[in-house]
Amino acid sequence: MQAITPFEGGFLHTPDAPIGHGLILTHGAGSNARAPLLVAVADAFSAAGITVLRCDLAFRQARPHGPPFPAMAVQDRAGLKRAVLLLRDRLPGKVFLGGHSYGGRQSTMLAAEEPDLAPGLLLLSYPLHPPRRPVDLRTAHFPKLSTPALFVHGTRDPFGSIDELRAALALIAGPHEIVAIEGAGHDLGGKSSHARVAGTAVAAFQQFAKLVP
Repeated sequence: MQAITPFEGGFLHTPDAPIGHGLILTHGAGSNARAPLLVAVADAFSAAGITVLRCDLAFRQARPHGPPFPAMAVQDRAGLKRAVLLLRDRLPGKVFLGGHSYGGRQSTMLAAEEPDLAPGLLLLSYPLHPPRRPVDLRTAHFPKLSTPALFVHGTRDPFGSIDELRAALALIAGPHEIVAIEGAGHDLGGKSSHARVAGTAVAAFQQFAKLVP
C-alpha cells in the first residue's frame, strides 16, 4: 500500500514501509506526470519502499499541451533540481533522478552539469536520436556524465536501437548499464505491460544502485 498526494507540481508516492530513499520521476516531451508508464513505475518503486515524486516539467506546468521549447530546457532542468532538493529535505536517504524520454534526457544533462546532485539515474527510453535521423545524436554531454546511469530501453524503439545505445554509452565516463525490454517501443509497451516493465526496472535499479544486499 501507499499514499499518493499532490505535491509541488506533481504527485508524491509515500510507501507504507519507506526505506528512506527517493526518486524524482518525470515525463516525455508529449506527455505529463499522469502518463501510465510513470504511474506504473512510481507504484512499483513505492511498493519497494522508495518514495517517488512523479512531477511535471516546467514546460508542462506552463501549458497543458504541446512539445517543449528548446529555450525552456534550462527551466526544465531547474525544476528537476528543485524537486531533488525538496525530496532531499524530506528523506534521510539518497534521492535519485530519472524520467522517460525527454525527461530522462534533461536528467542526464542536469547530472552532467551538477554531478553531485543525485547518486544515480533511471533513464526510460532515452531519446538517442529522432526517428529515422540516426546521425542527429543527443550525446554531446555524455563525456561529462559521471553519475551512475541505468538505461531501460525497448528493442523496437525508433529513437535508438539497443546497439546504437550501447555504442553511444561508450562516451559516458561513469558506470552505466542497459536493461533491454524485448519487443517494446518508445513507450515501453508492446509485449510487456507497463506493470511488468516497471517491476523489471525496479529490480534492476535496486541492484544497480546497491539498494539491496
